[in-house]
Amino acid sequence: MIGNITPTLPEKLVGYLRPGAPALLLTSGADGYSTSAYTWALALDDKRLRFAVDVGGSSMANLQRTGLASVQVIGPGDVSFLVKGKSRLVKERIDASAPYSIMLWEMDVMGAKDQSWTGVSTTALMYEWPAQQREAMLKMEQAVYAEMRNVAG
Repeated sequence: MIGNITPTLPEKLVGYLRPGAPALLLTSGADGYSTSAYTWALALDDKRLRFAVDVGGSSMANLQRTGLASVQVIGPGDVSFLVKGKSRLVKERIDASAPYSIMLWEMDVMGAKDQSWTGVSTTALMYEWPAQQREAMLKMEQAVYAEMRNVAG
């Protein structure tokens, strides 16, 4: 239910994020305004969330400055959570994301707010790749999730 905040990721959210899922990364700029970026996210357990960050973007600069982040997860049914915590860089480049330059960060979860509403269902946030890129991008996405899971942190 909306407003329910837990100090760890609820089992429903861990189950959804364990294989990896698209999410929104939220950080605060030096000017105090929020920034948002699409990301890939996955749960290692109920206390640690990993996510991808574009090299050179404002999210990277914000994370390097403060380490603070929120990740908005919108899944099927009633999976709707805002997760926040302190983050650290795990890997400068996710090899599987080549030719793109993407870093791997890990969050120590401080709180997860259930934003679902009784009787309201959501559609999962998902990427829809152009037909000519779809197969290659889905293959890359799965390789990225595997690397995010398996890198020692």
